[in-house]
Amino acid sequence: MMVTEVLSTGLSVVTEAMTEARSVSIGFWVGTGSRDESDEDAGASHLLEHLLFKGTDSRTASGLAEEVDEVGGDFNAFTAKEYTAFYIRLLAEHLDLGLDVLSDILWRPALRAEDLESERQVVLDEILMHADEPGDQVGEQASASLFPGHPLGRDVLGTEASVGAMTADGIRTFFDRHYQPGNMVVAAAGDLDHETVVRGLISRIGESTGGAPPDRVAPGSSVVPLAVTRRPTEQVHLMLSLRSTNRSDPGRYALAVLNHALGGGLSSRLFQEIRERRALAYSVWSDRAAYHDAGVLSLGLGTSPEHVGEALDVMCDQLNDVAEHGITERELAIAKGNLRADTLLTCEDSGARMSRIGASRLLHGDVIEIDDLIGRIASLTLDDVRTEARRLVGAPRTLSVVGPVDEDSFDIGALGLG
Repeated sequence: MMVTEVLSTGLSVVTEAMTEARSVSIGFWVGTGSRDESDEDAGASHLLEHLLFKGTDSRTASGLAEEVDEVGGDFNAFTAKEYTAFYIRLLAEHLDLGLDVLSDILWRPALRAEDLESERQVVLDEILMHADEPGDQVGEQASASLFPGHPLGRDVLGTEASVGAMTADGIRTFFDRHYQPGNMVVAAAGDLDHETVVRGLISRIGESTGGAPPDRVAPGSSVVPLAVTRRPTEQVHLMLSLRSTNRSDPGRYALAVLNHALGGGLSSRLFQEIRERRALAYSVWSDRAAYHDAGVLSLGLGTSPEHVGEALDVMCDQLNDVAEHGITERELAIAKGNLRADTLLTCEDSGARMSRIGASRLLHGDVIEIDDLIGRIASLTLDDVRTEARRLVGAPRTLSVVGPVDEDSFDIGALGLG
């Protein structure tokens, strides 16, 4: 059973009891991510994520690690463009420890200047590591081209310059502004009791109250049609990205089906045509991301330089075909079945359930029941998917390329980029 409650401090709490589970997963979801940073603060959310694990007023970094290791817990965090999440998964008998550890790092972090210096170097190395990976670079380049001059186009990690310039006072100011109860959701799933979780949070939250989600400005409609970085790699990495639905748009369910039919599985059009029939690539895929006021559908692959033109032709042909003719009844059935199974299978794990209810509560303000979600997907028609395909194909798009090719190798007009 799922229960949602907003405490007097402004903190939103959502729990889901799983009587068959022996574990409990707890997540603190903060409604601030990389898009909520200024150019000067770029990377602050991610750097702060690192720093919160460096200790609290009463715990050292090694002490935190030992406490969680001793009970076999899984303790981690990640930063996204619109939120930052901290989570722990452990045996249900250690619920109090989980609440204590997360409450301590989220509400009483040390944020010492010496820790900033050590973690700054770790993050700078992480930035360099991503720059070494052409698959990462092509994605970051695609975001910058699809949302030029907008925070959604920036890398979550920030830049060497912005991370290098951050100060302990600046990080503390960022923390105090964004890490407030009114901008947070605590989600928990597993063998638990809602009232026990709430009492545990109230006893640990301290005096912090208020706070609110950050104000956001939507990206403009302009894009950079083509971005090419020449590198002496063996493969050319391509990513064709199109603006799509935001996370509240009713068309997002049809887009999920369309995404699966295009490149979301082994039976998808891109996998079958590009890999199985033509052997143009080992890995080919499509993926979608939805934000507060924008969305992206991306098609990607790595291929040898001599196959670039043919692979791009297939991508564009498949996009045009689904817009003109839609997908088939069989494709619709496969996509619906896959999405239903994926949704239900994740319900068997307390961590996945915690992530679902936490992200939904934070991003949508509510949690859609599983049966309702499955019902919305099951009710989709061929016309629904075709309508979304037509809208997608008419949206702004960009091509990001990393590899041993030059910009003049691509015909912007023929690819629908200009």
